[in-house]
Formats: sequence, structure tokens, C-alpha cells
Amino acid sequence: MAKKTTASRSAATSTAVLAAPPAPPERAADVEAPFIEVYGAREHNLKNVSVKIPRGQLVVFTGISGSGKSSLAFDTIYAEGQRRYMETFSAYARSFMGGLERPDVDKIEGLSPVISIEQKTTSRNPRSTVGTITEIYDFLRLLYARTAEAFSYATGAKMIRQSDEQIINYILKHFADKKLVVLAPVVKGRKGHYRELFQQIAKLGFTKVRVDGELLDITAKMQVDRYKIHDIEIVIDRLKATKEDRFRLSGSVQNSLTHGKGTMLVLDSDSGKTQFFSRFLMDPTTGIAYDDPAPNTFSFNSPYGACPTCNGLGEVQEITEESVMPDKKLSISRGGIAPLGEYRDIWIFQQLSTILKRHKASLSTALDKLPAELLEKLLYGIEEEEGADPKKAGYVEPFEGIIPFLRRQMDSDSESIRSWIQEYTQAKECPECHGYRLKKESLHFKIADKNIGELSVMDIAQLAQWFEGLESRITDRQNLIARELLKEIRKRIGFLLEVGLEYLSLHRSVRTLSGGESQRIRLATQIGTQLVGVLYIMDEPSIGLHQRDNERLIKALQHLRDIGNSVIVVEHDKDMIMNADYVLDIGPGAGIHGGHIVAEGSPRDIFQSGSLTSQYLSGEKHIELRRQKRKGDGGQLVLKGATGHNLKNVTAKFPLGKLVAVTGVSGSGKSSLIHDTLYPILNQFFFNSKKDPLPYQSIEGLELIDKVIEVDQSPIGRTPRSNPATYTGVFTEIRSLFASLPEAKIRGYGPGRFSFNVKGGRCETCEGAGMRTIEMNFLPDVHVPCETCKGRRYNRETLEVRFKGKSITDVLDMTVEKAVEYFENQPRIIRKIQVLNEVGLGYLTLGQQATTLSGGEAQRVKLATELGKKDTGKTFYILDEPTTGLHFEDINHLSDVLQKLVDKGNTVLIIEHNLDLIKVADHIIDLGPEGGGGGGTIVAQGTPEQVAKVKKGHTARFLAEELKISKYADEKVK
Repeated sequence: MAKKTTASRSAATSTAVLAAPPAPPERAADVEAPFIEVYGAREHNLKNVSVKIPRGQLVVFTGISGSGKSSLAFDTIYAEGQRRYMETFSAYARSFMGGLERPDVDKIEGLSPVISIEQKTTSRNPRSTVGTITEIYDFLRLLYARTAEAFSYATGAKMIRQSDEQIINYILKHFADKKLVVLAPVVKGRKGHYRELFQQIAKLGFTKVRVDGELLDITAKMQVDRYKIHDIEIVIDRLKATKEDRFRLSGSVQNSLTHGKGTMLVLDSDSGKTQFFSRFLMDPTTGIAYDDPAPNTFSFNSPYGACPTCNGLGEVQEITEESVMPDKKLSISRGGIAPLGEYRDIWIFQQLSTILKRHKASLSTALDKLPAELLEKLLYGIEEEEGADPKKAGYVEPFEGIIPFLRRQMDSDSESIRSWIQEYTQAKECPECHGYRLKKESLHFKIADKNIGELSVMDIAQLAQWFEGLESRITDRQNLIARELLKEIRKRIGFLLEVGLEYLSLHRSVRTLSGGESQRIRLATQIGTQLVGVLYIMDEPSIGLHQRDNERLIKALQHLRDIGNSVIVVEHDKDMIMNADYVLDIGPGAGIHGGHIVAEGSPRDIFQSGSLTSQYLSGEKHIELRRQKRKGDGGQLVLKGATGHNLKNVTAKFPLGKLVAVTGVSGSGKSSLIHDTLYPILNQFFFNSKKDPLPYQSIEGLELIDKVIEVDQSPIGRTPRSNPATYTGVFTEIRSLFASLPEAKIRGYGPGRFSFNVKGGRCETCEGAGMRTIEMNFLPDVHVPCETCKGRRYNRETLEVRFKGKSITDVLDMTVEKAVEYFENQPRIIRKIQVLNEVGLGYLTLGQQATTLSGGEAQRVKLATELGKKDTGKTFYILDEPTTGLHFEDINHLSDVLQKLVDKGNTVLIIEHNLDLIKVADHIIDLGPEGGGGGGTIVAQGTPEQVAKVKKGHTARFLAEELKISKYADEKVK
């Protein structure tokens, strides 16, 4: 069936080419150089690869994980493109950036400007949001600054602005023939004695002021109560509002507006009523005035727009009673108040002891036995009791309280004190701006009854809907100003919808995005730039995408190609391979067994090549499933009433002793249910973690498991020092082995001598990193090999100690596969290395830098580390998309490893989109039916076969198709 589709697509393409008009001028470059020609690529494991890649097409690099796809795409083609770009800089500019080494390749021809879009999350900055990196929020700020209407935050009334002429006309009409006092407000709702202010007013020639509603003469050394809040106005003039006196009124109004900085006040002497007037936006009832809006009024990264309470972060760090007293069964002397620790002979414990004695308790009384009022005093402080005599035994000195003391330390100049305090703080929604990040004035500018904060928390699909037909809901003047802005905003929102991100909101912090999501955001931004003649290189953009959304992603990539660009995608997804114009299959194996081009051509040519990829695509090789599903151990974990984010009061039952898959379209609520609700509950229960789960009612069955382990895709380290050997702990055993060798004992070397993280045996030039980091200022940092040790990490003396003829550096450079043979007689080492091999990482070297591992590889290193530990048979494992970056063959290996884990009695819960792994699960919980607001409910649950029959949700449709072509291992045995 797949062959037929490909053939018909090729036929359609060729017909289109025959009937197509002449190439547009921007594609002229493709005519001059129809191919990107790579000659002799030897980067990493590439074996002298020479290849011609057609330009102006969608090209997919596929092959088994670790076969060399990224080495060819990123480390050869992109690296050479980046180097050539830097060569265009002046010698002066290059002197600041250092050199970029040429990739190990003979020659590359036909290379156009290269843009790489990788999986790495773009920013760790909490101020970076989806809205800011896509620039949609910048356009929204401009839209609000130019067209929004202002409303008072006190009364909700529409703000007005008046010219001097309008103010005079209003006074003459509404206060005709009345005795008026014209006032200029100079202090509004502030504390202080204002002695200097009264002196200044007197020097200006004014004799009267109005203080807190009372008219007073200015006297020498006049001042007010400094601890009370005051309103002070200068009396500019007292007159009768008649048309004959218009000239005098005009002068008084202008004078009062000058001294009142654009605001003035009129007092009716008879009735005592006042009315405000302003040249700016102002509430006529209360006199609240706003500055004229500018784009930075709506920026949470600017002091003009950011909420003053949370500084534009949307959340505040709060010290809570729970974090200060995590275990109330303990007494103060045993460390019940966590920041103080256990009893020591210091002043604070003596003071607490005095307070407790007065209430007939002691430091050894458990906290939960103390009266609530006393705990309140300990936590929030005691003021000196009036009339208490210091000589009497009952007297208690004023006590600041533990929580106020800790809050004071949050602003300390000392970094160590601030990091100590952070252990006892929890992030809470800002009470002032309610998470919108902006000050209250900014949130009271509205377009069609919505402020900018309300728009930014809508998901992209809702936002697109709100902008539809907006012209009919706003005034003609607003339409005139907003026309071009609306066009630009709609276009950019359209690009995000095109790449399947309709469930995100502009408010979402970039730190919380997965690698696949941040990659697709950058893809949408690139489509928005409308560049032509560029080579885009992408690293698995389909990560985290449901099959339903995959189709839209493919269309987006084809759109990028059709406007005149070349697109190279490193990908394992079947649909992406079948929709490519040209496929490059790299293999045949991983690591040293890879690095060759095993097949190239159209998807149809790949089918007939007989490569490992083609065998899975054609159905010749298959991930088999069991007809007989596990019965489990009968227990279940029941999470009731989960309502966090978009979850709609979900009650989920997780059967124990089974392989459970949580599925659903992107944004349906999988991460909210598992990562943000279930995992924090389990983590708090077993390990007293501080992260709070999202709201839920109750959980049952915790006693049936004994620990929880989460394996996510975050890197195993952010520096070249971190590697699979150090992360799994096997390097500690290897160092002990080297330290026990006769040569090491003679020289007096301990295990520390063989560590590259401490002084002694390491190379001091690079401090054991093997690489020097060159800061590139406005480009990513570049790592180059150390010139002293040539990347070997250790000094000469350390490298002279050898085991089976190999030094410690040779061991780090060894692949996992080879290490299994090399350490076959070392049981403590082999156990950990064997598991790395079983999860399909045989091609990695033990010392491979963490910075070079993909998200999927980092996750499998973590998985291997957990599998290397002795399990209890009651462990609850949570895995987040473990198939990321995996070829069909590797998914087969992974499936076997997970099945073995479950066979021992453990429970494995996977959040997954890949049908090959979903179909081998014992139990599926499918969330949906849509993403964002349209998701958050369980649409189906049961075995894969039961879910496939359900007519709701998108997973069922794709799973039913997959099961039709799947084979059952049980039946084959029969």
C-alpha cells in the first residue's frame, strides 16, 4: 500500500514539473548548483562519505540511532556553513571570537547559507515566553499601545483625556456662577512630613494649601504627621465661574495643570464636591491618572510595565509553614524547624526555650502537640506585651518570628544566604497581578473587552478565533490604526497552527517546553521570515507530535521547500520518510558499525534497497506484540479529581504490574496528569520533595509501591565533564580497579588520581575537560581540544598505569560494546555496562561528552542507570517519550528492556506518541479528544485492541490502522 502511495506521489510530482511555469528568479541558484556535494566526510564515525544532496527539496536523513546522521547533517554540513559565515567577518571581528575548526571533510560544494533548528530548548530564562520568541507579543504590545481604551482600576469607568480648552468649557458649563477653588495636586496618598514641600510652595508665591480636604494657610515650619497618608493640593486660585472671567479661569487652569503635572482639581466651595481634570488619561471620579500608553507599558521585561510585586515573573517566592516545618512530629530540638536544624547552644534556641517555658512547653515537645496560637507566635513573632515588667519571670522580649526573619534574608547581598533561603521557598502565583506579569494600570487597557494578559493566557487556537472578525467589534478609528498589525499577528498565529502548536499559549514559559515544541516554534518563526535560498537543517521536528499533527508538520516543511529553500531533516518517522523528495539511509549499524550510506534516492528506491530501515518500512521486520496481555498484580493506583491546567476533574486508574501507556494528541493533558500531578504526589510521599502537585482530590494505592523513578529527557549534564560513565556510576568502579593495579600501588595512586574532576592526575591546562571552551559572544560557545593533553584529559604519569594494555583515557574512548568484552571478568563493572548495551547504546563511548548526546540518548543513559540498580519488583517507573531519537530497530530493543522490567513485577508508565511502543502496552489511557481547552478528559482506556475500537479521540483511528498490519508473537509460536 505504501509503495503505491509513493509511486502515485512521484507521478503527481513529475506531472507538476512538466506542467510547471519557468522557475522564479529566486530559484536561479538551484539551477546553477543543483546539488550540495560532500566529498570525503570523516567527522566522528563517518567513513569517508561522499554524497550528492539535491537542493530545493525535502531531504530526510534516516538510519539506526548513532549511525552518523547528525555527524553528516550538523557536524559536517552545518559546521562548514557556520565556518564560512564567520569567514565573512573582518579580521578584527574574528579576533574576538577565536577560530572555528574546519570539519573533517575534503570538500563541500553548492552550500547555501545554513540555518540549524535543533532540539535544544532555546532559553532557560524565566522571562522568555512563547509570545516573546515568536514576536507575536511584541506586535500585541504595539496594538494595545496604539488602539486600546483605558479603564479605571478603581471604578471600572472609562478613562478620559481633555485639552485645556475642553477643561475650561466644561467648568463654565457645569459649574456656572459657582464659587470655585482651583487646586493643583502635588501629593496623592503618600506618607511624610513634607516640611520642605510647604517651604517650596511658599517660595513660589502661594499662600494656601488643601491638606486632606482641609484648606490651610501656609505657616513657617509647617509640617504634617509623617506616619499618616496625606493628599496635598496647592490652592492656585479662588474665583467665580462666569464667562466674563474666562481669561482668569484659563490662566488658573494652565497654572494648576503645570504644578499638578498634567492633573488639576476643582472644588465647589458651597457643596464641597470635587472633580478631577487631566491632560492625560484620567478617571474623573477618583482622579486616578495613567501615563500615555507606549509599547513598554505592556512589557513585563520593562519597569514601565512589569508588576512591582513579582517584577514581571508572574510568581513570587514564598516561605510557607509547610517548608519551614516539613515534619510536625519532630520537636524543635530534633530539627522540627528545618532552617534552624537540630539543637545547638545558640541565642535563637535559648529565646525559643524562654517563649515555650512561658506556655508550659519545652524544646523537646513535638510541634504537633504545641497549641496553634503558640506556633503562630514562633513563626510570625511576638511584640513586647504592654505593662510587662522585665524583672518578672513572665516577661518575654519582642521576638521577630522565624518566617519574617527568613523573608528578610531573601534580599541578602550574600549569594550563599540567598541559596540557603531558596530551600524553604515555594513559587506561588503573584497575588497582585494573578500571574499576568503586568502592573494593574497595564491590565486596564482593553480591546473588545479583553486586556493583553487575558489574550496571552488563551491557547493559540482560541487566540486565532478571537482575532477572527475583530474588525467588526472595534471602532473605525481603531480599525484604521490596527489594519497592518492585525495582518501580521494573524499570519504569525497561522504559522504556529501550521506546525501543530495550537494548544500552547503566548504566556507559556519557554523553560517548560519540550525539545520538539521549541524546535517547532523556531520552525514557525523561520516560516514567518519568508527567507529564500536557505538550507534548513532540522533534528527530528516530529518529537512529541501525535500522528494527527504530523501531517501538518510535513505540510509546513513542504511549504518551506516550495518558497525556494532546501530542507534537510534528520528523522525516524515513517510518514516523514514517505513524504520526502529524497532519502539518505545511513548505517548499517551504530557507532563504529555505521558511517556508510546504505541507500539513497526517492522513498520508492529505499524500499527496494534491503536496508534495515527499508525492512521496517515494508513490514518485512516487525515489532511483535502479545495477544495475551499481563494480568498485573491486581492492585491499582487511583488518582481522583485532577483539575490542573486543562484537566477536567480527571479520575485515572493505573493498574500495577503492567506496561501502561498514556496517549493523546499534543496538549491533551498527558504531562499535566503525569509530570505535574502524579509524579510530584509520589515524589512527596516517598522522598519529601518540595514541588507541589497540581490540584487533585485524593490518591489511593500508594502503599502498594515502594519507590518512584522518573526518566525524562533533560540532559545528563551541561558540560563536557559529564558522560555516560560518570552518570551511571561505573566510572567510580573503573577508577577503583585502576587504583588496585600493582603499578598504581607502587606509585601510591588512589582512585582520585584517575578522576579528571580533581587535581592530581588530570591535565591542569583544561582541568580534565579534554576541551577548551571558546566564548563566541553572539554565537554559541565552541569547544576545541586542549592543546596540552590533545583531549586525553590526564597527565603523562597517570596514563602510564595500564589495565590489559589500556590507559584510563583508552577506557573512556572505548565503546560500550567493546567495554562489555574488555571488562567481562569484572562483575561490578560489567553489570552497569551491560545494561547500557541492552538499551541500544552500544555505539556510545564511555567518556562521550554529555553535550553531544541527543535528548533520546540522555534518556536511555538514565534508563540504563536505573535498570543497573537492583529493583524491588514494586517500583513505579515513569518514562517521557522514551522512543525520542530512536530508529525502529532501537524501539524493538527498548520494548524488550521495558517488558523485562515489567515481567519482574514493576509498573512502567510511558507517555508516548509512537504507535510501535503504544501497541505493545498492556493498558492504554488515552486523553483528549483535542489539545488545550478541547482536551483534559479520558476518552478511552483498556488494552490496545479495546482502545482501537473506540470511536472517540484520534489515537484510536491510528492505532486501529497499526494493529491491522501488526503480527502477534503468540500466534506465530502456535
